[in-house]
Amino acid sequence: MDPELIAVVAVIVAAMAFDYTNGFHDAANAIATSVSTRALTPRVALAMAAVGNFIGAHLGTEVAKTVGDDLVSLPVGVPSLGVVFAGVLGAITWNLITWYFGLPSSSSHALFGGLVGATLLASFGAVQWGNIVSKVLIPMVLSPIVGLILGFIMMVAIMWIFRRGHPGKLNRGFRLAQTFSAAAMSVGHGMQDAAKTMGIVVLALYTGGYQSSATHIPEWVYWASATMLALGTYAGGWRIIRTLGRKIIDLGPAEGFAAETVASSVLYFNAQVLHAPISTTHTITSAIMGVGATKRLSAVRWNVAGNIVIAWVTTFPAAALIACVIYVVVRPLF
Repeated sequence: MDPELIAVVAVIVAAMAFDYTNGFHDAANAIATSVSTRALTPRVALAMAAVGNFIGAHLGTEVAKTVGDDLVSLPVGVPSLGVVFAGVLGAITWNLITWYFGLPSSSSHALFGGLVGATLLASFGAVQWGNIVSKVLIPMVLSPIVGLILGFIMMVAIMWIFRRGHPGKLNRGFRLAQTFSAAAMSVGHGMQDAAKTMGIVVLALYTGGYQSSATHIPEWVYWASATMLALGTYAGGWRIIRTLGRKIIDLGPAEGFAAETVASSVLYFNAQVLHAPISTTHTITSAIMGVGATKRLSAVRWNVAGNIVIAWVTTFPAAALIACVIYVVVRPLF
């Protein structure tokens, strides 16, 4: 069999494995609030999230192009496929580590860190630092801040608008509303996270010489990426779901609706307007913190939030370091 084909297939298989781990690692992003408020049963929520991810994948074309063409520059050839392979395995490894400890770290930044780390060791590769700063690092800092502020504002608005409502009726109404906000969150997750895997597959096809464009996305790539993300999501990531849904604050239906609405809006804006691959994990977690802060600052379990922030900060360099080690090991094979 052609060595280029073997290498391309290896990278695509690794990308699909990452997509699956991304699904069960980030399932919490879409359903934790709905499950914790009992708006949806866990399996119904997971099924809805899987369908939403599948739909969102077909709306994330621009994010995929950013990942495939704007972050690292690699020449056509089998050695470049070794770089991509090591980067993806680095991201998978970090995903599994943080999943084991129940930390909602960013699969997106694990992937970007893995790619950058492996590329730095390759003499023929180049990291596009300008794009890394503008499209990864700045959004990494701003999206949680925006989610925190908007979550706070959204919850204050809900409390004022419904200040005279009957608590029981309001809870029932917001549980119903969460069906729609959770669905929107699921689509936003697919729009961002399935698109990142699509970008990796396209990068593999380009560096392997199987297509001349670094931005064209074949239709089968949409379906494969969306399917694996949906399967991973349906498998569930219960450790992280418990962290997001119950350990940061005690969420009620109104708080869950506010957090999901804010997070999905931020995801849509970045994907459709800015074409920026942001972290769904950062966005929903910060929105939950902002919503919780409207009760009182002590309502947010800041020690748990602090552990999550540490995971956020360390994800990019940790995945990069792991990818470097993996690249040293696999380089002789490519």
